Amino acid sequence: MFLQRSKFPAQALAAIFFASLAAVAAALVAQHAFGVKPCPWCVMQRGVFLLIALVAGLTWLLKGMRPVRSAGLLLTAVLGAAGVAAAAFQHEVASKLASCDMTFADRLLSALDLENLLPSVFMVTASCSEAAAYRLLGLPYEIWSGLLFAAISVVCLISLKKR
Repeated sequence: MFLQRSKFPAQALAAIFFASLAAVAAALVAQHAFGVKPCPWCVMQRGVFLLIALVAGLTWLLKGMRPVRSAGLLLTAVLGAAGVAAAAFQHEVASKLASCDMTFADRLLSALDLENLLPSVFMVTASCSEAAAYRLLGLPYEIWSGLLFAAISVVCLISLKKR
């Protein structure tokens, strides 16, 4: 059987690591190959996915240390919940604003100076209302993102319980 009970947390962390990187890769392909322009909330969600990949990847590598694994799973679940909140805010509030200027995402990205650090990944090129028009299989991108964030959190909580 593919999922062995004793290895479930490690397999879950590996899956979360790769899924988070795949989500960022998909966003970059959509942006650079298909002209999907990201808003501040889109870019912030990329950052959350990268943080999740970092935490899940490090926790996966430190597989023999049980307290570290529990802390990593818990932190990853919290980051997933933060991602759900960001996606929900983007969908319910920010997408209806004419401009995302001075929203939390815009201020955070400006404070971290991510656009200058790695512009091909973190440059904001659309307002939230413009980004709301983009769809993938009929659903806005933030819905897909929110679903993946929710799945990540659920898998982490199940992994904590299965230990």
